[in-house]
Amino acid sequence: MTDCTADQLSFPSFDRRKIEASFQGGDVSSDGGLPLLRQADALLGLSAAIDNALVDPRDPERITHRQIDLIRQRVYGIAQGYEDLNDHDTLRRDPLWQTAVERNDDLASAPTLCRLEGRSDRDAAVAISKIFVERFIDSFTEAPKELILDFDATDDRVHGLQEKRFFHGYYRHYCFLPLYVFCGDQLLVSYLRPSNIDPAKHAWAILKLLSQRLREAWPKARIVFRGDSGFCRWRMFRWCERNDIDYVVGIGKNARLLELAGKLMRRAEREHERLRVKRRVFNWVDYAADTWDRKRRIIVKAEHSRLGANPRFVVSNLKGRPGRIYDRIYCARGEMENRIKEQQLGLFADRTSCRHWWANQLRLLLSSAAYVLLDTIRRVGLKGTELARAQVGTIRLKLLKVGAIILRNTRRIRLLLSSGFAYQEIYRQVVRRLAPG
Repeated sequence: MTDCTADQLSFPSFDRRKIEASFQGGDVSSDGGLPLLRQADALLGLSAAIDNALVDPRDPERITHRQIDLIRQRVYGIAQGYEDLNDHDTLRRDPLWQTAVERNDDLASAPTLCRLEGRSDRDAAVAISKIFVERFIDSFTEAPKELILDFDATDDRVHGLQEKRFFHGYYRHYCFLPLYVFCGDQLLVSYLRPSNIDPAKHAWAILKLLSQRLREAWPKARIVFRGDSGFCRWRMFRWCERNDIDYVVGIGKNARLLELAGKLMRRAEREHERLRVKRRVFNWVDYAADTWDRKRRIIVKAEHSRLGANPRFVVSNLKGRPGRIYDRIYCARGEMENRIKEQQLGLFADRTSCRHWWANQLRLLLSSAAYVLLDTIRRVGLKGTELARAQVGTIRLKLLKVGAIILRNTRRIRLLLSSGFAYQEIYRQVVRRLAPG
């Protein structure tokens, strides 16, 4: 007699064997990497610090879900690839998620998490931003000799009627214009801004605050301010010169710069015509716009190829060969754009769909917190492995999205991961390296 149940699923047979499935496997989670996030969080004390930065106005005697639980639930969810609050209506019953958040019952629902975002204000945003800087400082075991601070702005497209949304002529859509600051792969600042502003707005103030704090920690460290032409402001250069900060910043082409570079560009063109390959020639010129206080040194990159001339200009007070500064220092800022892509594409930093401004700022900061956790796993746990330079989406796919059976009793919680898991040795290494003490 055929054994038929409502839960039984059948698939085409293979090698004369039936293929059947049912939803009777017990407590199984697809997020077996959650303990790694929890361990990185415990190492940094990140969620606890964010909890201290946010004021909880609720009556303590009537609270079901602690604020720190909500923060962990939200940050871990972003890191695991769940961009929507609605995802937590299902995740809240997952026993592995309950374990990661350190609870034994259902986690918070989407409306409860939404109310968390509504608590944010300017003071909370400033306090959380300081946490990222302090965790960056704590990540060093000895004083660094040089710190290159990468500043960049990007568009955060919006589709609703969010507070402070504006149409941006360059991007040709309604958006915000968040400002990011990275040092290497580590995030220091993620600052939401309206898009009807100068791209460099508040960059000077942030550079000042950052450099003061970093100089407190490491008085002898060399600080370099690096950015594209959107941050070419002579007052910032003057402030850097007065405060012993180096800078290397792009500057847009104009008629005067092209005139100053004319001889070099003609030389590159002649060499291209003679050798039939792309030619690049570098040199310094002195230049000042009409509004500048004085002339500054400009690196000229005169490039000519079969596509024609492609000159580029960079203003810098660094000493050395212009070609070396351009290639090894200025062009290296392109790596920061990959970090921004990780934030927006991999960690949903552009999911700023709240009606109110400070709620969206908190969403950006929670996404940034997820990045800090994943970068800690990458920088500390994955050092020397094949995933040492992997992007957050790859780390999630290969290390965090792992099937696990969960067995719980009063004395122990056990995770049974697949014996055939391809990255089990790397997983073990991450656990060891993130272990406290």
